[in-house]
Amino acid sequence: MKLTDEEKAMRDGRDGAAVARAMDLLIRYGEALGADDFVETRNVCGTVTATTPFMRDFALAKGGDAGGLDAVFSEFNLDSAEVVNVPKVRAFSSHLQLGFDPHHPQEMGVNEQMVQFYRKSEAMAARMGVQMMNTCTPYQVGNVPLRGEHCAWMESSAVIYINSVLGARTNAEGRESTSAAMLTCRIPNWGYHLDAPRRATLGVALDVAVDSVEDWGLLGYWMGDWVQDRVPVVTGLAVVPNLPKLKHFGAAASSSGGVEMYHLVGVTPEANTLEQATGGQALKEVRRYGARERAETFEKINANGSDRQVDYVMLGCPHYTIEQIWEAAQLIEGRKVHTNCALWIWTPSAIKSLADRNGYTQIIEAAGGKILTDSCSAMSRAVPPGTKVVALDSAKQAHYLPAILGVQAWFGTTSQCIDAACTGRWA
Repeated sequence: MKLTDEEKAMRDGRDGAAVARAMDLLIRYGEALGADDFVETRNVCGTVTATTPFMRDFALAKGGDAGGLDAVFSEFNLDSAEVVNVPKVRAFSSHLQLGFDPHHPQEMGVNEQMVQFYRKSEAMAARMGVQMMNTCTPYQVGNVPLRGEHCAWMESSAVIYINSVLGARTNAEGRESTSAAMLTCRIPNWGYHLDAPRRATLGVALDVAVDSVEDWGLLGYWMGDWVQDRVPVVTGLAVVPNLPKLKHFGAAASSSGGVEMYHLVGVTPEANTLEQATGGQALKEVRRYGARERAETFEKINANGSDRQVDYVMLGCPHYTIEQIWEAAQLIEGRKVHTNCALWIWTPSAIKSLADRNGYTQIIEAAGGKILTDSCSAMSRAVPPGTKVVALDSAKQAHYLPAILGVQAWFGTTSQCIDAACTGRWA
């Protein structure tokens, strides 16, 4: 790779062993990708804490809290068998979701020792200068990159959101590359950092109205299954979608396929026109999405559901917005969660604080539900005891949770999910 004098100095140890290890990792990574050089980034989202039992045990085996956490970062974030002292980050860095909600250890199935170890890990991350947002949706709670801004982000649903909705530039990165970027402000200049790969090559023409969150989840799931890792452009929108709808759309597309970017003509930043979205090139293929495609996708997502008795309703994948919590509170106010069912709503801690102030948390808890933060059931592997059947308003979670936990899943609207929580049955 072509290195600047600054990058050579970091590689050669001018700024210490950790930065040198980070540059070494990024150079090897860039060469494997075929990147010619690096792009500077000042906005990174990744994970640096140790919230899994495996990492905790690794840290304890390497000498306890202080040295052990340095060992975790060295091994799992910098690919370094040698333990290095971890310095402060140089790029503005945000932490993604955790392996559990430390505020609800009983529900998560973790003991106090695990919580206390996490607190020490969190304190280390904070000393590094990492913003402890602990969410899969950093763009909801303060990290909102601008169009054209080069980022280094993990989390598929966040990557597709900032590429497509905000016009920022990132590839789907990993724990190692984002951690190295935190220390160097560099990431390989390839993929969606460049202009050409961001242009649409496939088209989706809408023959049916796409309005509700459920509609957008179904469209995203159908689209991702077809386009996989290519870039589609959607035409024929009748209504401009809001944040929750685009959040669910992108999350579904990146679950059924590997979509990291899409265009909506007249809505997304690089698609004021179809010609702008394609760069003036002809689309390789256009498929139509209508009532039949919608129905087939709905049946596909719900294919593993058979038992109508629902044990658990999970809302908040990706993490719920304050608007979605407001809606859920309206739907459940004055009702009660069924004795044989549980309702958990996942959201960032910052949004839960707002829900607390607005009284939504009290409404949901009075009904027997819970608002949890920092994680989700897919990341934590935590569900209420005895859960066999789950109801969800997230196509992404309906895709992943049955495979992760071996449960049945029903996918539908938020209203249907709240009804299921209160009746204990999927209608």
